[in-house]
Amino acid sequence: MINYLYIFGTIFFTVYGQLVLKWRIIKYGVMPEVLIEKIFFLLKLFFDPFILSGFISAFLASLCWMAAMTKFNLSYAYPFMSLSFVLVFIFSVFLFKEPTNLIKLAGLFFIVLGVILSGVSRGWCE
Repeated sequence: MINYLYIFGTIFFTVYGQLVLKWRIIKYGVMPEVLIEKIFFLLKLFFDPFILSGFISAFLASLCWMAAMTKFNLSYAYPFMSLSFVLVFIFSVFLFKEPTNLIKLAGLFFIVLGVILSGVSRGWCE
């Protein structure tokens, strides 16, 4: 059971990274059109401590994923990564007031169903 912490860590750090990047980028506004202004804009983003934490989070997610790959078949572990889509969607609705509709909710339902079906093939839902 402890091996699942590697998958959980991958999902956690991936979701954190996506949410913190969006949160901070909103604070800086829209990317400029002029090339030199784009470069300065991106450099300003890069040196934001929270955005740096998002990059570090992506690195930590990679380390967790490498550890997970030593414990699980890729075809079993990878469907769990789709849970990051579900969590990012849910948090983006609540944190950033992003719009939702029945089609998006149906898509999320099918993602979760796919993860469950993948788990059944391994036997954890029996």
